[in-house]
Amino acid sequence: MLSRVADSIYWMHRYIERAESYARFLTVNFNLALDLPPSMQEQWEPLLIITNDRDAYRLHYEKSDKAHVIDFMTFDSRNPNSILSSLNFARENARTVRENISVEMWEQVNKMYLMMKESSLGSDALREDPRGFYKEIINGCQLFMGITASTISRTDAWHFGRMGTFLERADKTSRLLDVKYHILLPTAGEVGTPIDLIQWAALLKSVSAYSIYRKEYGPITPGQVIEFLVLGRNFPRSIFFCVNTSLESLKEVSGVANGRKYNQAEKLLGAMRSKVEYREISEIIETGVHEYLDVIQVEINQVSNAIFDTFISPSFH
Repeated sequence: MLSRVADSIYWMHRYIERAESYARFLTVNFNLALDLPPSMQEQWEPLLIITNDRDAYRLHYEKSDKAHVIDFMTFDSRNPNSILSSLNFARENARTVRENISVEMWEQVNKMYLMMKESSLGSDALREDPRGFYKEIINGCQLFMGITASTISRTDAWHFGRMGTFLERADKTSRLLDVKYHILLPTAGEVGTPIDLIQWAALLKSVSAYSIYRKEYGPITPGQVIEFLVLGRNFPRSIFFCVNTSLESLKEVSGVANGRKYNQAEKLLGAMRSKVEYREISEIIETGVHEYLDVIQVEINQVSNAIFDTFISPSFH
């Protein structure tokens, strides 16, 4: 397939996943604000840290208050990562490769974008409680993924899209976990308190992991949450699952046989999988969760750049 097509499909899926992640984070943070005491309800700054939007936000606003953060992360075209921007970029990428995706995929991307354009946070009802709106975004993104799974042959196009989805997902899971562990880490006296547990529960809900975690582990403890979201073999939003799935698709695109490594992207992603697969949670905690997750985020960017250099760059033959 043409390199420009691969690039557009890869980024279309990354932007769809990003839009869903933002809708999840905003919904859960809104609910969290209702559960916390009044003195702790305005925890909107961590959302900007999770998404790496704080510097861009500070160019326009001084305080990280609810109304401005919600607007900046949802409808502000000045934020290249907002839900509106993400769906706009996803739609534009889909438009350029319409002949390589199904009609149903195009229609769903276009439908979500038009819904965003027609919506407005100016209405009092939406400003007071935007959770219903975010639910529509989440459902729309999940519908797109289901349509893709049902209407596309498992060719290179499928695998580039799969890599885009799961690398984006791994990045967002690592950022979400990093903020809770490093930025929101309570004092020693607050560890295990109801407020601390509410925040860990909110983190699990941000990645739709609360119910399945409780079934597998029972009580919520920081170490087990970290283990589940980093090392979990079967949960589709754990870092290991995302990295492993991305590597499977990368090997399909590369045409790898017998475990041989043919390109830099595969070397980096293979090393990254080993770093996750063969670590014990006790080792991660002992060496530093923040430091470990920071390396993961850097390596995800390196893998994405290597995919571009290997398959998309004009120098690729």
